[in-house]
Amino acid sequence: MRSLAGQVFLLQLAVVVLLVAAAVAALVVQAGRDSMADARHRTLAAAQAFANSPGIVEALRSSDPTSVLQPYAERARKAAGVDAVIVYALDGIALTNSDPNQIGKHVIGPYGEAADGKAFTRTFQGTLGLSVVSAVPVRAPDGSVVAIVSAPVTVEKVQHTLNQQVAVLFGGAAGALVIAAGGAGLVSRRLRRQTHGLGPAEMTRMYEHHDAVLHTVREGVLILGADGVLVLANDEARRLLDLPADAEGRRAAELGLEDNLVRLLASDRPATDEVHPAGERLLAVNKRLTGPHGPDGSVITLRDTTELRALSGRAEVARERLKLLYDAGARIGTTLDVERTAGELADVVVPRFADAVTVELLEPVLRGEESPAAPAPMRLVAVQGAPETRPDHPVGLIPFVVTSPVCAELSEGPAVLVTDPAAFDGWRTPDAGRVERMRELGVHSLLVVPLRARGVLLGIADFWRVEGSPPFDDEDVSCAEELAARAAVCIDNARRYTREHSTAVALQHSLLPRGVPEQSALEVAYRYLPAQAGVGGDWFDVLPLSGARVALVVGDVVGHGLHAAATMGRLRTAVHNFSGLDMPPEELLGRLDELVAEIDAEEGAAEGDGQGMVTGATCQYGVYDPVQGRLTIATAGHPGPAVVRPDGTVDFPQLPIAPPLGLGAGMPFESAELTVPEDSELVLYTDGLFEDRDLDAGLAALRAALAASAAGRRTPEETCTAVLEAMLPTRPRDDIALLVARTRRLPEAQVAQWQVPRDPAAVARVRSACARRLAEWGVGDAAFTAELILSELITNAIRYGSEPIGVRVIRDRCLIFEVSDASSTSPRLRRARVTDEGGRGLFLVARLAERWGTRYTPTGKVIWAEQSLHAGTAPESDVLGEALLDQWDDVGP
Repeated sequence: MRSLAGQVFLLQLAVVVLLVAAAVAALVVQAGRDSMADARHRTLAAAQAFANSPGIVEALRSSDPTSVLQPYAERARKAAGVDAVIVYALDGIALTNSDPNQIGKHVIGPYGEAADGKAFTRTFQGTLGLSVVSAVPVRAPDGSVVAIVSAPVTVEKVQHTLNQQVAVLFGGAAGALVIAAGGAGLVSRRLRRQTHGLGPAEMTRMYEHHDAVLHTVREGVLILGADGVLVLANDEARRLLDLPADAEGRRAAELGLEDNLVRLLASDRPATDEVHPAGERLLAVNKRLTGPHGPDGSVITLRDTTELRALSGRAEVARERLKLLYDAGARIGTTLDVERTAGELADVVVPRFADAVTVELLEPVLRGEESPAAPAPMRLVAVQGAPETRPDHPVGLIPFVVTSPVCAELSEGPAVLVTDPAAFDGWRTPDAGRVERMRELGVHSLLVVPLRARGVLLGIADFWRVEGSPPFDDEDVSCAEELAARAAVCIDNARRYTREHSTAVALQHSLLPRGVPEQSALEVAYRYLPAQAGVGGDWFDVLPLSGARVALVVGDVVGHGLHAAATMGRLRTAVHNFSGLDMPPEELLGRLDELVAEIDAEEGAAEGDGQGMVTGATCQYGVYDPVQGRLTIATAGHPGPAVVRPDGTVDFPQLPIAPPLGLGAGMPFESAELTVPEDSELVLYTDGLFEDRDLDAGLAALRAALAASAAGRRTPEETCTAVLEAMLPTRPRDDIALLVARTRRLPEAQVAQWQVPRDPAAVARVRSACARRLAEWGVGDAAFTAELILSELITNAIRYGSEPIGVRVIRDRCLIFEVSDASSTSPRLRRARVTDEGGRGLFLVARLAERWGTRYTPTGKVIWAEQSLHAGTAPESDVLGEALLDQWDDVGP
């Protein structure tokens, strides 16, 4: 305890004990006052809240106020934390009380003041101890007092919180004592460790050593007082500043120093490695204020940096170059556009590396092709620099001749440094005024760097410096080559992307329909917009079917790139093939689902990681019949169509839900049948139209766009344009397919139907009726062939089919014959033998008709054939004769 550390410990402990005791006493007194104030506020607030509660006056005037008010009084008492909420009539009768036995009794108390309309709070000594009660009058709407509400609470109940706080206070005080004792012990230990138990002699010897070190160190030290007077200067400081012998005790301004250094020494501003001249020397000055850790003043250290100045300048240049290379790595190649990448190189180097820059690329590189082995033209694609400093090269001109010496040197060798650009003729330019232009600009240094990737020359970057900038040196050449190498890799990546993107776009466009086939059922318009990020897998189709029907198809393969485009082509081809079989929409999607599952299985087994799987393909297939005005449609994970009716209303019919293709697990698809009025619009689309919106918001926007288009009675082409203008994203990330078809109906006069009994004699009657109808249609010259085709089809149905048998003839762009029966047997075309009596009917139909086929219905099948009405067809007699003669072989003698 005789040590300084022990005395510090006792002093800190005594101070903490006194502070804790004073704090505890003050808190106890304050808590007692707060408890009384809390009791007054609590009772007064409870009484006022209950007295002013809505409906209390009506309850007091009711026949039984107690039954109405007592439950509310109890809830208010519990919520407010008081002993009771008592309602008194003006005659002193208690209407509510926490003790039911006191209800209805007359209570004597100092409530006259409340009856006069004034609220009050009193402290009294009751049977339960010191208590506080507040009374508040209850006023009627006219301002009269009708009752009194009082709320008593015992101070002991409120002081319960104080008792808890006192325990916490004593616990905190004990903890503070423990922490203070521990802290004081740690301080004493640290003090003893820092002094190492040294006595006065040892401390004196330490000061002597410190003084010796101070005056022998190779760094100047100055100590200034708060008044700016020099207190101490070591020998090195005297040497560096050339101070006089009596410098100590004089102000900084009297020492003959440079003005900037004097201002720094006289100010209160700290400094770190500030460079100041002192005669022929450059000094790195550090200044720190001694307060509050010591007497007011400052300590200044001086270091001679004259020899380091040149080294620091070179280091700064190297640092700038490294930062330039870092920024180039971050800013060059942000896009996969060749010209934009070249422009990013120019943006990075001007003005940090060169005053102006030009970038020329080989023309095949701009097209995404490989750099040719033979010389190819170069084109200027980027120019950067202030107009008064850059060469006069319009973008697109060819500043370098590919057979020039500089190009031959750059194709294999390093960069070329030109120290006199005005006299340089390496580019052999035909521009006679170019040399004069360079002289006017003051170009004195040119650095021509090849842009080479994978050992192949892609182009040239030219860095220019004009008067006012230092010429390029060898280190600049290395930096420029590094910049060019990084830019060349990015340009080559962009070139390869351009090639792949062009290939994918060409493939996709070759797989999409080139136009809309001729048909009479629909007026069709379409739009296809590829994504800016790359080609996708969206497609659409308009497929004429038998019976003047038309199929509308929209599909989407999730993803982008060649795989998505190739998969789209496979699915579109499959839809073409399946539609040629006249399948119902739900059956066609089922076949397509099986095909996608097979593709996924094959590619998953071949690649092993499933990267080529088609999971995510969707399709919507609908068939429109212009005779009945009916649309049969089915969907596989695709958003449903929109139907714009002639009155302008827009509907989104609910279709049976089905998973995307390949995920159906063999489950059957369902279709829906819609009756569509003539002059309606069917709108089919892909989800790229809703790219930036959720489904509900996208459908609402599409509904608004279609309604506006319908109000203007626009054509399908105009509707496509209006929809895309309203919904197209600024930068579409997904491709968009949009198909708008306006429905038409075939007039009843162009359709003839008959029911045929299963009697061969009925064939003649139907044939005669058909001939009359053809004459009415003005196509009597085709009657002979038509009667023959129809006779063969009806005879085939009577012989091999089952009733009911129906016949329908449609006059559209061609004559369409349809014979339906209830049998599901499929007719088969074959060549009859010479000895066969039959078997030639379908053969004749196939020879005389443009095309024929069979489609199945829920009740049987339909055999159909189409006969052309165009002029220039072969004479019917010749066709028929050739068809008949072909059934027999020529027999020689």
